[in-house]
Amino acid sequence: MAVSSCSFTLSPRVLNPYSSFECRPDPDFSSAPIGDKPRLASSRRVTASSLCAGGISSRGLSSLIFRFPPNFVRQLSIKARRNCSNIGVAQIVAASWSNGCIDNGSVQIGGSDNSTTTFLSSDGSITVHAGERLGRGIVTDAITTPVVNTSAYFFKKTQELIDFKEKRHQSFEYGRYGNPTTVVAEEKISALEGAESTLIMASGMCASTVMLMTLVPAGGHMVTTTDCYRKTRIFIENFLPKMGISVTVIDPADVDGLEAALNKNKVSGIESGSLVFLDLSFYFYFGNDNSSFRVNSDSIQVSLFFTESPTNPFLRCVDIERVSKLCHSKGALVCIDGTFATPLNQKALALGADLVLHSATKFIGGHNDVLAGCISGPEKLITEIRTLHHILGGTLNPNAAYLIIRGMKTLHLRVQQQNSTALRMAEVLEAHPRVRRVYYPGLPSHPEHEIAKQQMTGFGGVVSFEVDGDLMTTIKFVDALKIPYIAPSFGGCESIVDQPAIMSYWDLSQAERRKYGIEDNLVRFSFGVEDFEDLKADVLQALETI
Repeated sequence: MAVSSCSFTLSPRVLNPYSSFECRPDPDFSSAPIGDKPRLASSRRVTASSLCAGGISSRGLSSLIFRFPPNFVRQLSIKARRNCSNIGVAQIVAASWSNGCIDNGSVQIGGSDNSTTTFLSSDGSITVHAGERLGRGIVTDAITTPVVNTSAYFFKKTQELIDFKEKRHQSFEYGRYGNPTTVVAEEKISALEGAESTLIMASGMCASTVMLMTLVPAGGHMVTTTDCYRKTRIFIENFLPKMGISVTVIDPADVDGLEAALNKNKVSGIESGSLVFLDLSFYFYFGNDNSSFRVNSDSIQVSLFFTESPTNPFLRCVDIERVSKLCHSKGALVCIDGTFATPLNQKALALGADLVLHSATKFIGGHNDVLAGCISGPEKLITEIRTLHHILGGTLNPNAAYLIIRGMKTLHLRVQQQNSTALRMAEVLEAHPRVRRVYYPGLPSHPEHEIAKQQMTGFGGVVSFEVDGDLMTTIKFVDALKIPYIAPSFGGCESIVDQPAIMSYWDLSQAERRKYGIEDNLVRFSFGVEDFEDLKADVLQALETI
């Protein structure tokens, strides 16, 4: 329950004895060099009068953790405790204490300063502590981030609302525009990606479609490649042509084709908000003949170059650094969908990309129990995307944000296990006589293996391969597996297997599937965190049945 939904009155008899109380500030690590043992700042006393007099700013107050006398909870009314138990007594009092001398904005909006995470030297530590340990917008001494279930945020007086509208007061105002729990998830992802800002949404497809609609202008042009998640392809095929958006399709390794597309189509500068979207995606081209929106070909410009890297399901990789330099030289931006890589295996922004997108449903959430998507990058671009997101909706529920936060705390442990299992299984599969071909960037046989080695620290937990047989033979293999679930998605603790010809492309004929490279014997295997030897034994016994 949110602070704004709690309502109770503390009598002077309750408050006066505790006008001065102990508080523990967050640890000050800003000056500690990497490798040194951090020291906690000493406790100090804070009085109500000093707070209201401006001794501590309202924003600074959001990072304080209040300690109240042991009998304080018992002095609250039973109704107040029942209604507000989910968010903690400290948060309740911080929001309503002392006739509102504490700015509501300190509780309603805020978050950690990611600059204070610079003393953390590993991604594993960042996934655990970023956005939380070093200060968050929810005032509580709970280790875990509370779930703030609210659909709106109140203003104490009309003047405060006016101040908010004129940007003198901070608030989310409405649940679609933000939530303290969601902010923690966003800041954790930003710290991991090294991004100025992150926007988290209801699903990966929501993140993709909102980004596309924001940054590709009507009558614009996309450059994309030949392998991707099918729903992304359907969105581009069925909806973007209505805006007059055309597409040039290139092979993931065809840098010359990318340069030719950039030169052929006029590219506007980065300052105007143009984007080159590399999504290793599509074999099709949409020109004006397929569009309900007619444009003059002389005015078409490259608007987007968007990539999954690695891609779905063939795990093709793009040379992100090279592509980014080329696009930037032509005044265009680059967006990378790094879902298969995870922020641990690949730092797309550090390699030169302008935006990085994830289906957080997969490895980031990691437990097959939550839907979410996110996009990270410069504040300016994320703000543009956020503006449209606030209009369209697709807001992540705060309970889902909590699950993302929880999942990320074991991300480095899970990905380490999945990287190891997938690589070892890819080697086993490639050597097996009943497997025709294996697609995994960690194998020397992969066409972009050298690129993957340069820009990835691990090759991910998904392996695609073709068994030696037809549709029914492959079905027999899949059905003989005992450990993995037959299901869509990937990246969770449980192993998942699917046959793309049936799972994602069953509505197409065999000939149509082959246009996208999808053969009937293709299998996509997402390895979970089960023991490697158990998975190996299961796969080998299933192969023996065909």
